[in-house]
Amino acid sequence: MNLHISGHHVTVTPAIREYVESKMQRITLHFDHVIDSQVMLSIEPLKHRAEVTLHIPGKDIHCESTQENLYAAIDTLVDKVDRKVIQHKDRAQNHAHVSPKRSILLEN
Repeated sequence: MNLHISGHHVTVTPAIREYVESKMQRITLHFDHVIDSQVMLSIEPLKHRAEVTLHIPGKDIHCESTQENLYAAIDTLVDKVDRKVIQHKDRAQNHAHVSPKRSILLEN
C-alpha cells in the first residue's frame, strides 16, 4: 500500500508520520487490495482535522475526522475508515457468492 501523508498548516514530523503509518496498518489486516492512500492533516483554530482517501479496485473511500487533538483525530479517522473498508469487503463478498439458483431457493 502506498501511503502519502501531507500537512496543511502543520509540519508532518517523523513521530506523526510513524503514528499514522502504524494506525493505517490496521486497514491492511482487513483488506489487502488497497492501491493507494492519501492522508491530509490540517490544523485550524481550535480544531485538528485528519482526512484520508483510499483508492481500492472499483471504489474510492473518503473519511474525515475533526477533534481537539491531532492524535485523537487520527484515531477516530482510522476507526471510521476501518468500518467502511469492512463494509465494502462484506458487500463485495455477499454479492459475489449469491448465485441466481440460490436466490430462487432462498425466496421459496
